[in-house]
Amino acid sequence: MKLQTEKGAINIRNAVFTNIAGAAATNCFGVKGMAVRSKTDGLVHLLRRESMSKGVRVTINDDSTVSIELHIMVDNGVNLTAVSRSIMNEVRYVVGRITGVEVRSVDVCIDSMVLD
Repeated sequence: MKLQTEKGAINIRNAVFTNIAGAAATNCFGVKGMAVRSKTDGLVHLLRRESMSKGVRVTINDDSTVSIELHIMVDNGVNLTAVSRSIMNEVRYVVGRITGVEVRSVDVCIDSMVLD
């Protein structure tokens, strides 16, 4: 994504958005981590901190906004609606504050619940 300012142009790669969004989501209460579905066995796997961007999909829209889709695993017994709303608000705020880009939408996909 390319942003034009009065001092020049700024290029922001998708990896920046995925890392910021993943970190913001995993800092929310009740989130165990980012998730990815395996193509070989169809099971959902918890991602390590260094590869959590695989659980985030960023789409850059025509109007210079971004749409973010997150795939997460949550702890057992949490209120799924409350956790999802918390993630949406946190990711929208943090991505907007750090990058200066407006976030059009944040979609949260709860792929699994961790039973301890």
